[in-house]
Amino acid sequence: MGERLVEGHGVIVAEFFDVACSRQVPWAERPQAGLLLAALADPDRGFDAVVVGEYERAFDAGQFDELLPVLEAHGVQLWLPETGGPVEFGSVMHQALMTVLGAQSRREVLRARHRAMAAMRTQAVDQGRYLGGRPPYGYRLVDAGAHPTRAHARWGRQLQRLAPDPVTAPHVRWIFAERGAGRSAASIARELNERGVPCPSSNDPTRNRHRSNTGWSLRTIIEIVENPRYTGRQVWGRTSTDRRHRSVTGRRPSTRRDMGEWAVSTKLAHEPLVSEGEFVNAQLAHTPRTSDTGVVRTYRLAGLVRCGLCGRRMDSHWVHGRAGYRCRHGRTSAQPAVSVAKSWYAREDRIVELIRDQLTNHGTRPMPDLDPVEVIRSSASLIEYRPGSITLNGPGTTSGKRPDTTEKRHADAKTNNPTKSV
Repeated sequence: MGERLVEGHGVIVAEFFDVACSRQVPWAERPQAGLLLAALADPDRGFDAVVVGEYERAFDAGQFDELLPVLEAHGVQLWLPETGGPVEFGSVMHQALMTVLGAQSRREVLRARHRAMAAMRTQAVDQGRYLGGRPPYGYRLVDAGAHPTRAHARWGRQLQRLAPDPVTAPHVRWIFAERGAGRSAASIARELNERGVPCPSSNDPTRNRHRSNTGWSLRTIIEIVENPRYTGRQVWGRTSTDRRHRSVTGRRPSTRRDMGEWAVSTKLAHEPLVSEGEFVNAQLAHTPRTSDTGVVRTYRLAGLVRCGLCGRRMDSHWVHGRAGYRCRHGRTSAQPAVSVAKSWYAREDRIVELIRDQLTNHGTRPMPDLDPVEVIRSSASLIEYRPGSITLNGPGTTSGKRPDTTEKRHADAKTNNPTKSV
């Protein structure tokens, strides 16, 4: 198409084709398109026009408007079949045509995605079909017969399904049993490391090249315990991928969807490693805090107290034999100090008294008719703490917005005056 378009006007001196790259990815982040943009800045580039064979394969939505000033700055034309030659950058008609073509390109992407997603959801829910991806730790892939599509079957393609891995499946069952009994995820990870059990990335390094194989972590245990595929159900669509952007490593960021959006098979699709009851018990397990003497320590305001200086949730911390809370303003044992602000400590009983005083002053029924802690929890309020004072905020909010970046949090924590607004 490109050669036919420039026939009689010039010759094509270089080609840039991005294979298996979505049109939604910006030009600067595409491998070949990025090289083309870099070549534009070279005075000896050897070309004065960029020829696009088909608009819908090169641009998405408003990407043309982003590329236009770059081409104009370097004096390079853009040729399209839809315009029969070079695009006139100052033409209102051509600008309107580019807008229409961008909308058509976006519509084509959305329609194709909708059809593919709907088909995959049906295959997962109704057929329990394995739709790709790394098998969960404890499972391996085995052939499940010829592909149901005749064309794929003729090419020799096979369906696959999950089957218990005789080496790793016992570890998964043990993890669920321990977690269901109330054991903490950190304790489970520690014992697995002490026993020398290979972590998932060590057990399958080929499929986990992007992960470190340093051992079991708390997050690894939680991911296993929260994965419903261990009950024998096929689950698809737990995460959503942002195809517009890539990280510095080239990977696309993904976010976890709400459980109600998952596609779960209506029947068992593979052999379960745990029963549905064991899976639910593992989700509901709660590990109480214990001291060195084995005495359970109770923190009634756990998760409700935020630091009024840096906005972080204050840690439950035993202070002089009493329940209390602490904020180190971002410092941890694994992270060096980034601020000069001292750690804040607050006794739970004193915070409760401050809550009681505020509730009474705001017209709540006189204490001790109501438990201040129960009032806070039932109203889903949060407590913003500063030395000697608190502020009660509505559900899930604080009176001051939490800093948006790590640098901003560090800047806030460097002040020694907790009442000063930075």
